[in-house]
Amino acid sequence: MTAAARELIPHALRMCLLDTVESWDDTQVRCTTASHRDPLNPLRSGAQLAALHLCEYGAQATAVHGGLLARREGGASAAAGMLVALREVELAVDRVDDIEGVLTVTASMKVASAGGCLYDFEISAGGRALARGRVSVIFAGAGQA
Repeated sequence: MTAAARELIPHALRMCLLDTVESWDDTQVRCTTASHRDPLNPLRSGAQLAALHLCEYGAQATAVHGGLLARREGGASAAAGMLVALREVELAVDRVDDIEGVLTVTASMKVASAGGCLYDFEISAGGRALARGRVSVIFAGAGQA
């Protein structure tokens, strides 16, 4: 991921899991990464990366999309947000560190408001579906008077 793109994810160093933004528009972003194969991936337990961690990849894609939209509108970054729910998560594998190909992470915005957003995410490698689910994010300060 380029230095500018790293600024779109509210994490630092190796916790920035996505490498490249392949495409994006008003409602969707498609990113790729090979960080699942990195032996220093901070989400690994021992030598393995559990498929459950693909939810974080999906959440980071939502942050990238929000940042891209904010920059397009002249902002420096997206509003700070907190992941508050994962729903309808389906995992097709138990682990992903043994997946040879590059991961494709797609996040599609379903709802967005001043208070938060809802995205569906899908993750695949070489055309093989690995995970999907829904991410709910609430923005910092939302709902406070």
